[in-house]
Amino acid sequence: MSSHPLRRVLGLALLLLAVPAVADAQIYHWRDEAGGLVLSSRPEDPAAETYEVRARTGIRTTTPVNNRRAALYEGLIEEHATAHDLDSNLVRAVIQAESAFNPRAVSHKGAMGLMQLMPATARAYDVLDPFNPAENIRAGVAYLKSLLVKFGENLELALAAYNAGPTAVSRYGDIPPYRETQNYVKKIRRAVDAAPPKKVSIYRTFEIVDGREVPRYSTKPSPGAELVSTVRR
Repeated sequence: MSSHPLRRVLGLALLLLAVPAVADAQIYHWRDEAGGLVLSSRPEDPAAETYEVRARTGIRTTTPVNNRRAALYEGLIEEHATAHDLDSNLVRAVIQAESAFNPRAVSHKGAMGLMQLMPATARAYDVLDPFNPAENIRAGVAYLKSLLVKFGENLELALAAYNAGPTAVSRYGDIPPYRETQNYVKKIRRAVDAAPPKKVSIYRTFEIVDGREVPRYSTKPSPGAELVSTVRR
């Protein structure tokens, strides 16, 4: 056995010793850009998977957090991404990076819920309960869209503003020179680029024009619309 895997195992063992034996915990792991194994108590990479540590029962390797938890909020993500004309893969990547799809997550700065809304942002978007997934995703997606509009549809600047605040982006006129923010933007761009093509539903309605029915097509459902196709793009 080479010393490389041994160091990884020893590193994991040391990390486990720091976990209280009386409580369940999550240890996240992913590969960095050089291919090295990274272990952390926080999901700092959108591609993170977990080791689930259970009291008195050792380690169980789990499926990727995104795959396991994202399905619970798929309907909300699609609904609000569609309403704001955003890529649902982008919304998923932001949620994964922010909270690993934990609706009860709270950061050391006070950001809350799935999309880690700061208290001022929650108030601005009339969020009564930031830990309610429906309210949190509604406000988080709307806020992300507002940042895209503010920064001229520049995705990297909008993501930087979501992480570091729009004031910092405006001050520097670019992604701020903060390592956390720069890594945040890179990770989300990488996750979106790696995501499979999204499914797009095509709906058909009819209008009466000069006494005859004329079909109209849209990607947004409306009362009486007929689903005619689902394609990937």
